[in-house]
Amino acid sequence: MPFPSSGPGPLFRIVHTTDFSAPSQIAFIHALKLALAAGAELDLLHVSPKTGGADWAEFPGVRETLHRWGVLPKHPAPAALGESGLRIGKIVTVASDPTRAALEYVGGHATELVVLATHQRRGVDRWLHKATAEPIARESGAMTLFLPDRGRGFVSPDTGGVSLQRILVPIDHAPAPQAAVETVDALVKGLGCWGGTAWLLHIGEERAMPEVRVPNPGACRWELTARPGDPVDEIVATATAWAADLIVMTTQGHAGVLDALRGSTTERILRQAPCPVLAVPAGSRAMRRLFSGAGEAVTGKG
Repeated sequence: MPFPSSGPGPLFRIVHTTDFSAPSQIAFIHALKLALAAGAELDLLHVSPKTGGADWAEFPGVRETLHRWGVLPKHPAPAALGESGLRIGKIVTVASDPTRAALEYVGGHATELVVLATHQRRGVDRWLHKATAEPIARESGAMTLFLPDRGRGFVSPDTGGVSLQRILVPIDHAPAPQAAVETVDALVKGLGCWGGTAWLLHIGEERAMPEVRVPNPGACRWELTARPGDPVDEIVATATAWAADLIVMTTQGHAGVLDALRGSTTERILRQAPCPVLAVPAGSRAMRRLFSGAGEAVTGKG
């Protein structure tokens, strides 16, 4: 069904698509934490195949979660949620194609970030199940945070605490990696996770490494390395061995016929990643806008 375009409203919006599953609950925790830190509106979107197929009680418990995190009292006053800086929208729509419905919603409502769970299917199982998360990221053009069902998150469901001490940033000449670098700095500042390490990883020869500008001073320490090998295999192996909390990559969707068949590099990494993956469209400054109150990054040669 078509959605009306958003009129005057919140400056920034995060959209979380949910199917009420356990993986979606973890994605919700991350979306809620990011919305709380940014003072953004959080829209919880559920697509049901039939009318009456969803109960409002099935939506994740916002007040219960914020109470667990110490943000709200056990029995908050009606206005307490708004006073916390949060604006929550719960949307149920009926559609046979959840991917198309989500794309229509994001397209009609200016969105800085989409947060969703994804199933890491491979081989025959992947062909038997239609992918939902990857097409939403590829076609919406929005920055997208994926929470793999077999990976770990960086936000504690119990306390709301954040662990972003190890962020892996794979880089190449195309797509240009600068947006990923600026996104990492804005995210770390916005969530108050200063002092960690961001590792710029180039798969290829060191002399062919792309030039990037890292924040100076920045919210985290930046390291740079190059190594040979298959990009997908090496990035996944590095993230696993280093126990990365997050992978941040610039993306430009499917770049050619082979990518269209196998999936883009970002999508192939997503299927094996041991941690969340943040896909940032090349040139995007969405994270800096989302956390604009957290301070501007100062860029310089690293």
